[in-house]
Amino acid sequence: MIQPTDEQDYITQSKRKCVEAGMDPNEIRKPKRSMSEQELLEKRNTYSEILSVVDFFSKKILNSLSGTPVLIVISDANGYLLHMVGDETIKNTIQQLGIEVGAQFTQEDMGTNVISLSLQQSHPVQLVGSNHYHKVLHDTACYGVAFHYTDNNDLLGSICIMTATELHNPFFLTMLSTVVDSIERELLLRKQNRKLNMLNQIMVNKNRNGIIITNADGIITSVNDFVVNAFGILKDANIMDRSLQNPECLISNHMKQVIQNKSCFDNVQMILITVDHQKVVCLFDAQPIYDETSSFIGAYSQLRDITERYLNEERHNYLAYHDELTSLPNRRSLHETLNNLISSSLTSGENIDLVLMFLDLDHFKTINDAFGHSNGDILLKQVSARLAQFLGDTGKVFRMGGDEFIFLFHGLSERTEVIQTGKKINDLFNTPFTINGSKFHVTSSIGIAIYPNDGTDAETFMVYADNAMYKSKSLGRNNYTLFDSNMKSPSNEKNKLSLELALREALENKEFMVYYQPQVDLIHKNIIGLEALLRWNSPEYGIVAPDTFIPILEENGLISQVGEWVLSEVCVQRKRWIEMGFPKLRVAINLSSQQFLKDNLVEVISKTLMETGMDPNYLELEITETMTMDVERAINVLGQLNALGVRISIDDFGTGYSSLNYLKKFPIHTLKIDKSFVRDIMLDQNDLNIVSTIISMAHNLNLDVVAEGVETKDQLMFLQTKKCDVVQGYYFSKPLSVDEFEKSFYQLNDEIEIKSSNGIGG
Repeated sequence: MIQPTDEQDYITQSKRKCVEAGMDPNEIRKPKRSMSEQELLEKRNTYSEILSVVDFFSKKILNSLSGTPVLIVISDANGYLLHMVGDETIKNTIQQLGIEVGAQFTQEDMGTNVISLSLQQSHPVQLVGSNHYHKVLHDTACYGVAFHYTDNNDLLGSICIMTATELHNPFFLTMLSTVVDSIERELLLRKQNRKLNMLNQIMVNKNRNGIIITNADGIITSVNDFVVNAFGILKDANIMDRSLQNPECLISNHMKQVIQNKSCFDNVQMILITVDHQKVVCLFDAQPIYDETSSFIGAYSQLRDITERYLNEERHNYLAYHDELTSLPNRRSLHETLNNLISSSLTSGENIDLVLMFLDLDHFKTINDAFGHSNGDILLKQVSARLAQFLGDTGKVFRMGGDEFIFLFHGLSERTEVIQTGKKINDLFNTPFTINGSKFHVTSSIGIAIYPNDGTDAETFMVYADNAMYKSKSLGRNNYTLFDSNMKSPSNEKNKLSLELALREALENKEFMVYYQPQVDLIHKNIIGLEALLRWNSPEYGIVAPDTFIPILEENGLISQVGEWVLSEVCVQRKRWIEMGFPKLRVAINLSSQQFLKDNLVEVISKTLMETGMDPNYLELEITETMTMDVERAINVLGQLNALGVRISIDDFGTGYSSLNYLKKFPIHTLKIDKSFVRDIMLDQNDLNIVSTIISMAHNLNLDVVAEGVETKDQLMFLQTKKCDVVQGYYFSKPLSVDEFEKSFYQLNDEIEIKSSNGIGG
């Protein structure tokens, strides 16, 4: 049996009272008082709203602890049990002891118990094993928290968790405390909403929002200047008689539903036309008004002018789906377009003819290096214009980034037609481009994939087109190639052995690059740090994906050497940025398992910090959960790193080996939530619960939280509501080269502030 490691004073005092009262710890105590059925019914009716809220959150606890035998018990402020839900075995066991709904728990009757103590104490309570006075409860672990009306600290009752002693985990108490916070907020909100529904919601005429109040018959009794001046809606008019041709028709229609059906509206977006024919975008709220006797007496509505915010959002939504340099649709737009087309086809059962042509400019890096990035940008804009002009209405062209473009054709059914189109696109580059009076001859390599023969999902379809493009490059460039099955894996063209040979020379030939993805502080709405990401630009193979070459580096033992290069490169680069006047940003570097296991890791990092003059407070080392499986070694190594002053973060948290017991022993500063959880938080309730729990747990452990893979506004808004500290992902920025980061830093910070403020944090 697991025994508690310590015993709080209030538990010791409670057990002393049991001794003084002459209680026998070996006896089985049963409640002395129970409610009659009528009393219990009346009490549950009185507590109906409270029980519905508590029961809702109790079920959330059970869902999050699915598979763990726990029983949740709810009591009123006097210790009477009102509801039990959870494991039937535990419920049946305690019912044999006389513990059932309606029974009262007191210190005098039941000795040291979690219900009485949680009602007495102003903090969460846990009784584990022999913390209980009576031995019959020594096999149980109990956790309890009282809940109140927080506006007046009125005690309402308690919610307790009961489970087996061997399943004891302090996290139960953390979870319970978090849930009670939610319960109290919800109860207070409902209480306040009842007050707000009273008639004494008096309108202030100069309110910046539009206000309309009617009586029960729809006659407008109050209206402020905003509504009168903008829409010509006057006092004493009947909102029920508004003509549908009038600009306020949307307002009238919604107000009718409030009056006739007692409907409520919250944040309904309306686009309205003012009396001087201006477009105004408003958020509309409305609700019925009741008096003290709950009799309906009218309707209240409010209009909030969000025109400026709406136009800004339209602009930023446009930029989210379009490339800023060329105005072409971007990678995100292509993903959504492809997914929608394929999904519609699968749903309707109709076949569609889709063709992807992946185009990459040949030797574009040489142009950039020789003539500068500004001229390179001019060339890209001219290429984009020529490609878009060629397409007309026959297809769509997207800029994927850099010098990569993708064509999407819908309706090219004949193979010969596909080949002819590919040839025509290549022929577009026969005519030179003129930049600042100089002529540039550029060629392109094109890879072609056809749906559904070449991939039945968007990701595979794009990968196969990309593979075919690489084949065109290997055949001498200035060519087009149709995908075939021999190109399914890049390893067929760039086999593992040749990659390994090339990788052994890559470090010496300075082919590796470090890209940086910004990390955004959600409180201050700016870039607080960067994650350093390794890239390989091979002269032979082009840009090779990290997923392709990093496993080879790990297999051949080069990963530690490359990792040390990354560390040095990042420290030197950050020093350059400081000298250039950039703010002091924290930089996170991923440690490989091999690096972490090397005996000289601390020595290497210490030496690099000294040689580069890097401030250790701005260096963050990312490790994975699996690296800490050797707990004693992990504690020792992390302790030494912490002593150097560097920060430690756990990367991809939640996907590997997790032990909350050991986690609190590690000197870590940050938890990074894996993007696999963030990706589906708006679609999968389990992922939503996992992310919420990780954030809550991390904050309870005084750790910062970084969420990876944030790609949508909805994901950002959810993370803001959960008080996540830092996020990174394509919603704010893709990984950037040093040059891209330096050019776009200040503009990027401005955009981040706007995007962050558009979430609830604004």
